[in-house]
Amino acid sequence: MEDEFNSSLYKLILSLIVKMLLCLTACFYAVISGGIAGGIEICITFPTEYVKTQLQLDEKANPPKYKGIGDCVKQTVNGHGVKGLYRGLSSLVYGSIPKAAVRFGVFEFISNKVRDENGKLDSKRGFLCGLGAGVAEAVFVVCPMETVKVKFIHDQTSANPKFKGFFHGVREIIRVEGLKGTYQGLTATVLKQGSNQAMRFYVMTSLRNWYKGDDPNKAMNPLMTGLFGAVAGAVSVFGNTPLDVIKTRMQGLEAHKYKSTMDCAVKIMKHEGPKAFYKGTVPRLGRVCMDVAIVFIIYEEVVKVLNKVWITD
Repeated sequence: MEDEFNSSLYKLILSLIVKMLLCLTACFYAVISGGIAGGIEICITFPTEYVKTQLQLDEKANPPKYKGIGDCVKQTVNGHGVKGLYRGLSSLVYGSIPKAAVRFGVFEFISNKVRDENGKLDSKRGFLCGLGAGVAEAVFVVCPMETVKVKFIHDQTSANPKFKGFFHGVREIIRVEGLKGTYQGLTATVLKQGSNQAMRFYVMTSLRNWYKGDDPNKAMNPLMTGLFGAVAGAVSVFGNTPLDVIKTRMQGLEAHKYKSTMDCAVKIMKHEGPKAFYKGTVPRLGRVCMDVAIVFIIYEEVVKVLNKVWITD
């Protein structure tokens, strides 16, 4: 009797260890795949991020420096060459890899806890998992990364740019403003990233479940993954661009003008009107749709490769 009990206990412990290892492996896959996807994506789409940020920083009361997307690109290229459209790229490359790694790692970790007995994740739970992933990436990676990026891009509009490179810029920001200088606009960033990933993973989960129907093992065509990702990205752009504008203003070189996230929103509405909350929507739409599509495609393809290299079944 005791031998049977010990045997059962051994099997239970072994089963729990195997499940834990599989969970850790899935999270590991997610972290590695997400990091690779994030790094490749930002190198492709950064010019649209640059233009979007410049338009959002261009305040109406100054008066505006740019007449639109084309004018922003033209002035940048005329003044700094094509490489000017990549000013601040290093800050996003250094940040996009851990950002995507945290996003997919946390999403995978949470989703593994809430899937049903068949391993299926419904859209509502996908929304909550995405929200958790977005908040985590905002706090640990996105806020300091975005603050440095926005300051770099804003710095280029100055007559005498003071940042000579990524590490020099970070040192100067911390020297002048302290560590908190890299965490400007944290509230707006958490709201933006949380809603971003909640909407994106909700849409992706819904579309995947629709596509796979009753067969959860049905393979996803990369083109379909990209299409679904683009749709998810578009939904998030129209859903939270106002938060993105507020975040950008809170992280710019003129951030001292705002007492808080709410004060920033009130002042934008008062001095520039509701349309100002959608500045940079078009370039952001192009950048985010490409971003989400590329990231999900690369992420899933890297996971497939890892599954072949390291078989866990």
